[in-house]
Amino acid sequence: MIRLATLSVLFLFSAFCYAAKAQVPALVDAAWLNDRLGDDQLVVLDVRSGIDNGGDRSSFQQGHIPGSVYSSYTNDGWRETRDGVTGLMPPVRSLERLIGSLGITNDTTVVVVPAGTGVTDFGSAARVYWTFRVLGHDAVTILNGGFAGWKAADYDVATGDGARLPVAQFKGELQEPLLASLEEVQQARDTQAQLVDARPADYFRGETKSPAAKAPGTIPGSRNLPHDSFINQQDEVFYLNRDAITEKVNTAELDPGARTIAFCNTGHWAATDWFVLSELAGFEEVALYDGSMAQWSQDSDRPMQVAKKGLSKLLDLFN
Repeated sequence: MIRLATLSVLFLFSAFCYAAKAQVPALVDAAWLNDRLGDDQLVVLDVRSGIDNGGDRSSFQQGHIPGSVYSSYTNDGWRETRDGVTGLMPPVRSLERLIGSLGITNDTTVVVVPAGTGVTDFGSAARVYWTFRVLGHDAVTILNGGFAGWKAADYDVATGDGARLPVAQFKGELQEPLLASLEEVQQARDTQAQLVDARPADYFRGETKSPAAKAPGTIPGSRNLPHDSFINQQDEVFYLNRDAITEKVNTAELDPGARTIAFCNTGHWAATDWFVLSELAGFEEVALYDGSMAQWSQDSDRPMQVAKKGLSKLLDLFN
């Protein structure tokens, strides 16, 4: 198990180095953003969608951060379905067009704003954040608490359609180490990579199955680090809790020096784990497996691990 003191040092060192490299911290609060509203090179990107608790375009029109741009996380092309697998990263060119259509250039600092109304919607911001990073754009951050946190801080709220920025040119450069393929996941145990399942424990044990997955259970050898264990509710606002990171990571007995691959059902909840481990906890190399269980479980030849009567039972599912 990684010692608490060691992980704490890594956490602080990573936060310092990342902020220096990108010139923006990975996670910011409402006061940080309020001080910078109106900056020419800053775009506030609101990604609320139907998977949030009441979040969609109409919710944005009823209230949003002044000057922000809206893009639906679920409807505007941040993820796509291919070969029956939900939640995959679209081609780089498709993402370049989407991001450019929002008025974002390679010189833009992007603040991603989730709803802040539940444990799941931080994953929307984290997945969009990861998308920028996997395209080589490091000047990106997440507003902790999202729009709900902004309102709770009693800052100005605008209504209507939001900002409409001129279409811009955005050029992505794929950062392959941040994206794990099916083949890499299959080889993970041989290469000593860590597989981290971000789903709640009942999914990990195989007691609950997502409609996106063909079978219950998890990838054999995985560690469970539930995404929602990092989210705390304060009144009606849901924040990512920095103070929980060291405890949760050590409980899962994860090695910050090993290549780590986060997954879930469709690469959504896993984005929260990727963000925490890569951007806040100081892990050296973290990737997101966007295919996740939706892809892994498609082929019955791939093994699944489920828990039975409190024990972990390995099921080799061959035809």
